[in-house]
Amino acid sequence: MADINVEDVLSKLTPLEKVSLLADGPNGVRGTKFFNGVPAACFPCGTGLGATWDQDLLEEAGRLMGEECIAKGAHVLLGPTINMQRSPLGGRGFESLSEDPVLAGLGAAALIRGIQSKGVVATIKHFVANDQEHQRQSVDAIVTERALREIYMLPFQLAVRDSKPKAFMTAYNKVNGTHVSENAKIIQTTLRDEWGWRGLVMSDWFGTYSTTEAINAGLDLEMPGPTRFRGEAALHAFLSNKFKPTALDDRAREVLQLVKECAMSGIKEDAPERTLDNPETSALLRRIAAESIVLLKNEGNVLPFRNDKPILVIGPNAKYAAFCGGGSAALAPYYAVTPFDGISAKAKGQKVDFAIGCYSHKELPLVGSSWKTSVDKGSESGLVFRAYNDPPCVTNRECVDEIHITNANMMFMDYKCDGIKTDLWYATIEGYYTAEGDGDYELGDCVYGSARVFVDGKEVIDNATTQRKGSSFFGCGTVEERATVPVKQGQTYHILVDFASAPTNKIIGADTVAFGGGAVRIGGAFKIDEEWEIEHAAALAKEAAQVVVCAGLNMDWETEGSDREHMHLPGHMDRLISAVAAANPKTVVVMQSGTPVEMPWLSSVAGLVQAWYGGNECGNAIADVLFGDVNPSGKLPLSFPVRNEDNPAFLNYRSEGGRTLYGEDVYVGYRYYDTVKRPVNFGFGHGLSYTTFALSKLNVKIDGQNLAVSVDVSNTGERSGAQTVQVYVSQEVPKIRRPVKELKGFTKVLLAKGESKTVDITITLKYAASWFDEHMDKWIMEKGKYKVLVGDSSDLTEGAVQGEFEIEKTTWWTGL
Repeated sequence: MADINVEDVLSKLTPLEKVSLLADGPNGVRGTKFFNGVPAACFPCGTGLGATWDQDLLEEAGRLMGEECIAKGAHVLLGPTINMQRSPLGGRGFESLSEDPVLAGLGAAALIRGIQSKGVVATIKHFVANDQEHQRQSVDAIVTERALREIYMLPFQLAVRDSKPKAFMTAYNKVNGTHVSENAKIIQTTLRDEWGWRGLVMSDWFGTYSTTEAINAGLDLEMPGPTRFRGEAALHAFLSNKFKPTALDDRAREVLQLVKECAMSGIKEDAPERTLDNPETSALLRRIAAESIVLLKNEGNVLPFRNDKPILVIGPNAKYAAFCGGGSAALAPYYAVTPFDGISAKAKGQKVDFAIGCYSHKELPLVGSSWKTSVDKGSESGLVFRAYNDPPCVTNRECVDEIHITNANMMFMDYKCDGIKTDLWYATIEGYYTAEGDGDYELGDCVYGSARVFVDGKEVIDNATTQRKGSSFFGCGTVEERATVPVKQGQTYHILVDFASAPTNKIIGADTVAFGGGAVRIGGAFKIDEEWEIEHAAALAKEAAQVVVCAGLNMDWETEGSDREHMHLPGHMDRLISAVAAANPKTVVVMQSGTPVEMPWLSSVAGLVQAWYGGNECGNAIADVLFGDVNPSGKLPLSFPVRNEDNPAFLNYRSEGGRTLYGEDVYVGYRYYDTVKRPVNFGFGHGLSYTTFALSKLNVKIDGQNLAVSVDVSNTGERSGAQTVQVYVSQEVPKIRRPVKELKGFTKVLLAKGESKTVDITITLKYAASWFDEHMDKWIMEKGKYKVLVGDSSDLTEGAVQGEFEIEKTTWWTGL
């Protein structure tokens, strides 16, 4: 990929050549493939990154993300995601950083600075109001201009101001009547003209819906290829004078500029994918994961655990590594450490008992690690995938590809095989399962395409003749069809899946992101008696010196393509936690989820740790915090309501009649709970430590165009630790209704036992004081007095300090 003079090249291109630039991107832009991809570093999920409240650490994380891109031969990273968490039920809520635009915007800016310092292009997404999965391609988000500016656009605005991302990705949805990918007010008027941003705007995958409208609005690149709305259609529109005179040049120019940026990165075209699986990568991932963990409750100092006493580990998330959520955010990790393995490594020879208690899966657990490729002793874990041009009914059909598979969740959107002749192709996927006991083994299959499952030659699942639509594979796939097979301990069973590609699918709906190839997911689990398991776990807990329940969600429950139906933990998990806590009042719960869950047992447990989806090192990081090798310093980046009914978007969270009304307006998250004085389980910014801190000597002053805040922070406890200083601003007498307070700045400081430091937080004054005036269509910084409230959470009760400043004259402003 050579450096180019953009204007010189543009002047030499024909209209057809310019049009050819406006769809698809270079192969490998994603880096890791969906199907059988090269393993990669898996970072904590977005809410985990947001929970660090540490801009320096996030910039360091961004640098590693950039290095990972280079290793994968990718010039463009499709992230970060900074949509707002309007509701706890958002299917992709785990991908976003926060419910607060300042925390999300400043965190994203730090990530982008790190990513782009390596020459990689960061793509901030999804611009804008892509805050639910329900009917995401067709829904019309009805949002007031004030809420759009103060909540939903503000994180993007801050990222542009502080990091200048080189690419934007548009949202799937409409905003106030027009799809964002063809919304000139959003893309051109606000992003480019008002904010002065320069860079490439691409659609989300299959998120382009028009030719002329999208090009005129400022959408440079239709993703992915082959094109649906450009190519010949765009050339015809150009020749018919459907475009503004300069629109084609403007779009082609930005694509060429991206090519130039990619050339300057030094990353070679079609570079072979490699890994950065080394001690340095592991150490940073472990540190990020540990700093993301939030200690929510610690009655009687039940934590940290002691490693000279035995420990009982309970729960379905104990021996399962919930390292990431589902959908396009998922990837094949270098490795994934389970909480049980992390805890066992800390036990120093002490007894570590385990009881599963209950299952928590939505779809059956993937079988890649529990099946073998053959009956031979020492055979590899995994499955054998074989591709064919002909269906199973053809005798002696030729195998055109054979691959060893370790991930039983297979999406073939980027699968390539020279031997496959058409879009319609076939495959067998087979493996061997050895029963761990006498009883029943449950098999499950989701498919985009069609599939039949056989056990020792007998068909047990027909997911081909009749299909039922489910949420798998971004909404393209079926529900999981299941079969129960009686098994005997030690006996090995041959399981074969006959798969046919996407053209054989029967259930595509109008609101799915259809992709080529198709997909299949194979799950399986030995059936357990959950009533007995709960009783058994409680009996063990009654006698245990230390008890931890590893609970939560996983990539089945939190995934792109579908929102959660409720805030409850799955299955019998609430009953399990209640039973264990009743047996042992010192029970600690480790919760892994990307967004909040209801906690009916909260008052019964002594300790609660929120561990998110922690990436490769999730289990080690959890153990580091549980045993006190790391003093927890994470803070919640979103509020944890008591019930789903309490959240501000409860009445307006789904598409109804093709639209979603953002009825809570600017009162998202803590802004709402503060205003209506509604209690929450845990507030925005909350997080405990194994030490204690105090704030004093607050000083607030206006320094030119900035608000300068300084405060002394003291470690008053018995061990070193980090504290996050959070600065909130409240206007005393606004002319319109405003939230009680709003986060405007923050910083994290590490203090040794007994140490004190003065921390300085500088906030651009107009960002600290302004709200968006819809009548003037500008931001307004009103004359008057403002309170500055500084504390360690949005609660701002014990230990918070207060100051004030005054604006002498009302002014309006636009831009950055």
